[in-house]
Amino acid sequence: MVEALGVAVIGFGWMGRVHTQAYARLPHHYPRLPLRPRLVTVAEEVPGRAEEAAERFGFASATRDWREVAADPRVRAVSVTAPNFLHREIGVAMAEAGKHLWIEKPVGLTAGDARAVADAVAEAGVQGTVGFNYRNAPAVESARELIASGGIGRVTHVRIRLLSDYAAHPDGALTWRYERERGGSGVLGDLASHGADLARFLLGDIASLTADTAVFVPERARPAGATAGHTLASGGEPGLVENEDYAGCLLRFASGARGVLEACRVSVGEQNNYGFEVHGTRGAVFWDFRRMNELRVSRGTTYQDQPVSTVYVGPGAGEFAAFQPGAANAMGYDDLKVIEAYRFVRSVAEGTPYGATLADAVHSATVLDAMARSAESGRWVGL
Repeated sequence: MVEALGVAVIGFGWMGRVHTQAYARLPHHYPRLPLRPRLVTVAEEVPGRAEEAAERFGFASATRDWREVAADPRVRAVSVTAPNFLHREIGVAMAEAGKHLWIEKPVGLTAGDARAVADAVAEAGVQGTVGFNYRNAPAVESARELIASGGIGRVTHVRIRLLSDYAAHPDGALTWRYERERGGSGVLGDLASHGADLARFLLGDIASLTADTAVFVPERARPAGATAGHTLASGGEPGLVENEDYAGCLLRFASGARGVLEACRVSVGEQNNYGFEVHGTRGAVFWDFRRMNELRVSRGTTYQDQPVSTVYVGPGAGEFAAFQPGAANAMGYDDLKVIEAYRFVRSVAEGTPYGATLADAVHSATVLDAMARSAESGRWVGL
C-alpha cells in the first residue's frame, strides 16, 4: 500500500521548481516506492511567488514565512532551495522540528554551517539528502565502478572542470550571490562544491591542496526589485563583487593521486562545461556533462597510442533503467534531480541513507574552506 508523504518546498526560484517537478515525477519512474510525495505547502518571501507556485504546481497552501513550514504537522519532508545564507538556519530548524531534509549544496556558507545542519539531522534522527546532482548521472556512477575495479589501473591524476558563463555578462545584477555575507565564497560554493564532491566520489579523500582565486568582474549594478536566476540590471547603482569568480586548485589525494580542480562563473563561450578526465596506469575515463550519457574509455596494455572508445550507458548503469529502455537514449539534467528525489524518499521510507548525505556536504565544505585559506595564504593546506 502506498502512503502519502507530505512535502514542502522552501524557496521557489528555479531550483525550487526543479525539486517540485522531481517530486511529481517520482510515481512515473519509481512506481514501487512505498511513499508518494504530496505537495503540502510552498514558502517564498517574494510577494506573490508562493501563491503562483501553489496554483501552477498544486501545493495545498502557500506562505511567505518558512517558519510556518516547521510548525505544519502535515509536512514530513522539506526541500530547502533558498539562498545559501539561509541554509543553516532553515536546515537546523526543520531537523529540530522532525522534518526529513533535502537541502541544496553548499549547505550554508562554511563547513561550520554544513556541520551544524548535519549535527541537527543526526540528533533528530531524520534523513538528510544534499543536492550533489552530478554524481547521480549513470555514466558518472559507471566511471566510479570502473575506477574502483581497477579497470584503468592505479589512478595517477584527475582533472575536474566546472566552467560556465552565467555570470559573464557585465550587466549581471548584483544579487545576494555576489555578497560575501549572503553568497559566501562565490564560485567555490556554487560550482567548486560539485567538483569537490565529484573528486571524493570518484577517487576518495583529499589529503591536501593549494588554490588560487580571482574576481574578474569587480563591479555590478544593483537590481531595482526581486530577482530570480541570473538577471541583468544595467543602469542601477553600482556595487562591488565581494566573492570569487574563479578558483583553480591543485589536489593531493590520500591514495597518492594528483588532481586539478578548476571552476569559473564568468567563462565567456562556456555553457555548463562540466566534466572530468581520470587517468590511470593502464587507461583513462572521460565524462562531459554536455554529453551526459556517454563515457570515453581507454583500457588495455598498449599504453602508447592506446585507442579511446565512446561508450553509451544503458539500463545496467545507475538508475538509467528507470528512465530509458536502451543505451544511447538520452537523459537530462532534471532526470538527475528525480534520481535525487527518489533516493531521498527511499531514505525516508527505509530509514537508511541513500545518495549524497549531510556528511558529504561537510566533506565538500571542508575542501572549500581549505581552498579559501590556501588562496589567502598562498600555501598548501592539509585536510
